[in-house]
Amino acid sequence: MEELQKQNKRRQNVRRGVIALIAAVIIVGSAALFFQKSTPATVSIPTTTTSSIPCPTGIDLKPTKVFAAVTSPQAPGTAGKAPTVVVPTTPAPKVMQVTDLIKGTGAAVKVCQTLTMQYVLADYATHKVLQSSWTSSPFTFEIGAQNVIPGWDEGLLGMKVGGRRELVLPPSLAYGPTGQPGSIAANDTLIFVVDLLKIN
Repeated sequence: MEELQKQNKRRQNVRRGVIALIAAVIIVGSAALFFQKSTPATVSIPTTTTSSIPCPTGIDLKPTKVFAAVTSPQAPGTAGKAPTVVVPTTPAPKVMQVTDLIKGTGAAVKVCQTLTMQYVLADYATHKVLQSSWTSSPFTFEIGAQNVIPGWDEGLLGMKVGGRRELVLPPSLAYGPTGQPGSIAANDTLIFVVDLLKIN
């Protein structure tokens, strides 16, 4: 009889152990399911996101965008000195052209950064130099914020500090049909030679 009671107790203990194990599995599984549902899904940030600054990007600002090379590039000149800009006598190109006259060795420009530049602006139609920051002071702006003409927002991406770049901009990427009264005529193609001094 005692042996039978011992066997019954053993069976009861085994049953209790099995029930406890099943209950534990149910509790752990429920907790895992709860936490899985309450944890937000992983968000993938696109590789084109280069800054946490919320500047507008209504135009195409992909750093990998490739432009045609300048057909008749300017002489490189000397870094740290104002370049001499000569406008070609050939017809103005219909598309944007970009060429590095002096390759920089510093950091490369990304969207929404603040840049400090020197520049010379010449007009394809009149063959005249219209503006030069070298005679006043460097120009600072935020790239991608649409505070400058589209050709600058697009054409300066990837440029490196210490570099000099030539941009030939058709009217659609410059001042378009309105121009700049008193200085830039409507639908002018423009040449910019820009030096990147620093990324702020």
